[in-house]
Amino acid sequence: MSTVIVFGPTGSVASVTAATAQKHGATVWLAMRDPQKPIPGLTPDREQEGGFKRVQADLTKPDTVAAAVKASGAKRAFIYLAIGSPDHMRATLTSLKSAGIEFVVFLSSYTVSGELGVIPPSDLIAYSHAQVEINLDDVFGPEHYVAVRPGGFATNILEFKHGINAGEVKIFGSKFQLDCITPTDMGRVSGTILVQGPKNGQQKVYLYGPQIMSQGDAIQTIGKVLGKDVKLTALSPQEGLDEFLRNGAPKPFADYMIRMLDAPDKEQKARTDYEAGVENVRLYTGKPSMKFQEWVESNKELFCS
Repeated sequence: MSTVIVFGPTGSVASVTAATAQKHGATVWLAMRDPQKPIPGLTPDREQEGGFKRVQADLTKPDTVAAAVKASGAKRAFIYLAIGSPDHMRATLTSLKSAGIEFVVFLSSYTVSGELGVIPPSDLIAYSHAQVEINLDDVFGPEHYVAVRPGGFATNILEFKHGINAGEVKIFGSKFQLDCITPTDMGRVSGTILVQGPKNGQQKVYLYGPQIMSQGDAIQTIGKVLGKDVKLTALSPQEGLDEFLRNGAPKPFADYMIRMLDAPDKEQKARTDYEAGVENVRLYTGKPSMKFQEWVESNKELFCS
């Protein structure tokens, strides 16, 4: 039986990753900043029955990462982008390897494609994930990690839930295109790769939802499921920027998002290997990529709270 360590299991993707790894027979250690926090979908009884173990760790603090891995004895790790890492997680990756990790699954982004080294810093999301992949290449080598590159998260639409419930969503970029890959699909694929490794020699695994839709259409889909009529009110670029800043986004990220949301359809970030990315969900889970409406219907409580 293999032992794996999953960082950030209180998140919607990592929690499913951990549960999937356990179903595949692994002993799963849950590495988290606050070991007392509840984990989605994991009741105390289920946690005990499944043999899950908790350990304190913070991906921005390499010493805690090394200590957690040594305590677990894990050889495989699931990680995500640690915001605020001054060296694009290089010290953290070095600590993982020195503590005994031999294989890493990194939750990257579909915005990463082509030559990693030529992605400019101005392409904020792609650049930040690509730099971690570059460091994984250097520290672990390309055969000892898999970058899972999902499309736009279905959960991103949760930022509009208060407006949906109020009957009016004020939005900039209502025509921005989404594929709405679900945390369930991302987690199941990641957990499977963590335990069993990649299929067909894949080292970069794109994942997408099966439908491309606009943000506006996604909001209307939620309203339909909840039985609510939702009015969309367009914001100007400046109003959109102000909204991001009010919600706590750093100014560089807010500026980046406004540029992305304002791009015409033909200039939006391409979804590399889209058809293969949709099929990858079935390849690793045995089930088709989940449609957005199906996910909303199964998670109504997320939009009602």
